[in-house]
Amino acid sequence: MSALSQSVSPFKLTALAAAVSVLLASAAQAQQTEDAPMETIQVAGSWLGSGLQNSVKNFAGARTVVNKDDIAETGAANIGDVLRRIPGVQTTDNSGTAGSAISLNIGVRGLTGRYSPRSTVLLDGIPLAVAPYGQPQLSFAPVSLNNIDSIDVVRGGGAVRYGPQNVGGIINFRSRAIPEGEGISGDASVRYNHFGEGGQNRQYSAFVGGTASNGLGVALMYSGMEGSEWRKGSDERVNDVALKFRYPLNAHSEVYGKVSYYDVLSRTPGGLTVAQYNADPFQNTRPTDFWSGDRRGVDVGYLNTISATQEFEVKAYYNESFRQSALINAAKTQITWQPRNYEVLGVEPRYTQRFNAAGLTHDVTVGYRYLRERGDDNNYVQTVATGANGAATTFINSTDANAAYIDDRIALGAWRVTPGVRYEKISSTRNDVNGKASFETDNNKALPSLNVAYLVNRALTVFANYTTSFGAVQNTQLNSQTPNNPLTPELAKTAELGARWKSASVSAEVTAFKLKFDNQILQVPGITPATFQNLGATNHDGIETAADYSFDEASVLAGLNVYANHTYTKAIQKSGATAGLDVPFYSRNTDTLGARYRVGAWTANLSTTHQTKQYADTANTVTEAANGSNGIVPGFRLWNTQVSWKQKAYEIAAGINNLADKRYYTRNVDGNAGRMVGAPRTAYVQLHLSY
Repeated sequence: MSALSQSVSPFKLTALAAAVSVLLASAAQAQQTEDAPMETIQVAGSWLGSGLQNSVKNFAGARTVVNKDDIAETGAANIGDVLRRIPGVQTTDNSGTAGSAISLNIGVRGLTGRYSPRSTVLLDGIPLAVAPYGQPQLSFAPVSLNNIDSIDVVRGGGAVRYGPQNVGGIINFRSRAIPEGEGISGDASVRYNHFGEGGQNRQYSAFVGGTASNGLGVALMYSGMEGSEWRKGSDERVNDVALKFRYPLNAHSEVYGKVSYYDVLSRTPGGLTVAQYNADPFQNTRPTDFWSGDRRGVDVGYLNTISATQEFEVKAYYNESFRQSALINAAKTQITWQPRNYEVLGVEPRYTQRFNAAGLTHDVTVGYRYLRERGDDNNYVQTVATGANGAATTFINSTDANAAYIDDRIALGAWRVTPGVRYEKISSTRNDVNGKASFETDNNKALPSLNVAYLVNRALTVFANYTTSFGAVQNTQLNSQTPNNPLTPELAKTAELGARWKSASVSAEVTAFKLKFDNQILQVPGITPATFQNLGATNHDGIETAADYSFDEASVLAGLNVYANHTYTKAIQKSGATAGLDVPFYSRNTDTLGARYRVGAWTANLSTTHQTKQYADTANTVTEAANGSNGIVPGFRLWNTQVSWKQKAYEIAAGINNLADKRYYTRNVDGNAGRMVGAPRTAYVQLHLSY
């Protein structure tokens, strides 16, 4: 607590204390918990495992879950639209694929958001990155919104079980569930998006599934998109298909699994100079640039709730990914091609045992993860005038990672105390085929944590936690590995203090956090070839708040729901010549406000999201460069509205995003740097049929 109070200003601590006091005052009027019953051990598919943290309400950390109905009512066209409404999360599109469907750019609590390298991102509990240790960046993110049942964002308190790259929390996308009960059911939808500038696209989805009399459940889902985004020449195509199954072996055990395929092609217009942007912010000066990729995957699992006090689960997964990019140089004379191939094999068993000792109830979970990565990075240059390809450079990458963890959720009355530790053992090799050189590293890390929750009553949980998170040495960084420069995994320490209220009509939360990130691996400026060292340090402090209220059905405002959240983050560099300045590409303040009103079959929504200014470099340069690559990024507020009409079998929705047609932009810092305009006013209509 002392470390937290030293870095968060007295005003913000006072605000936190006031918010907690309000929640505690409400608790005094509610029924008190004398001896809170221990939650059931069974989870049957909970991605956190063991069921000990299955309840968001009682989770000992900052956590937000958004389900499919909530997602639909936001009018979101993509995952980024949903995530920017979650406290502490920012979508920072400062990459060459900004605004496209191929990448995912998530920054949590001021951490870099370019390709989401600081968060563990999962799909059904399985790492989404093409190489979770060697290349965690989601420049290729094989997931689509229409195939998702829920998005679970754990911003703190979950580091023991999942990693690496969990400094920015854990984000799990859960695919659509197999329908329970006998018979077949399904649905289909189509959405048309029309951008006020640029183009238009169509999004499709279909789902069918059911459970037979013998218990076999099967579901087939598809999500696709074709058309273009708001920039000229920003054509895209997406196909995402998965087949899931579940089969009970007996009353307490089952097998389950999924086979999936994903492909995407996205043309990326790139950044604009100031002059180009002022002339036409939606133009495309790089019509030859594109990104594409595909992924084939399979996962299987076995779950056995052996008894009321025992549970065992094991899952295995394998996926193959390919992604490539083609980017032209500023002179328009050469195109750089970067085709890459990846293979990931993983096995994860875990066992949970509940027992009583010395008046305490213990739920001890022991787990292990083996992850095998193999892949190759290739690069060659094509001359535009002749079409001739230059010599290719190739690197062969391999990583074998072993992670073992143990945690014990201890219950004493209304207290839940969970100490735990994860131990990582990582061996990585990178072979330079052309240069006939090899780079190797072996790293071992123990990562302790402590989560504490007090269940004040059925509605209120107060929590605090301390976790140690890390990021592994990545493939491209291994080239710098020498006896004089022994790169080590990045380490971060996070502390949280907060409270959460959840009742039938009210949801509210407040969390203060401190994140200290000491030994980040950064590229040393001014050195060729690129050289990386453990020399970066940043501090991240802030407060996240959120509230949601539904008016009573007996009141004159029955059917009205209002919600709001606000996050203040102060992320400061602590090393080098820029110490004391803001970390680039994050906003100190973000907020969401909204209202939803239901009457009969009709629902109307109005919401707004806001972010303050950002800096585009570590020097916090204010004056803009002529090429648009540097300078302050102005803040902006966007308004969205939607109306829908729903009957039993069908629903029609229409809406407008960026209602005021606000013109805003970010900056791309890649080789195709410059201003990147945000989405203009966008009108859409959607039809959803179910059966």
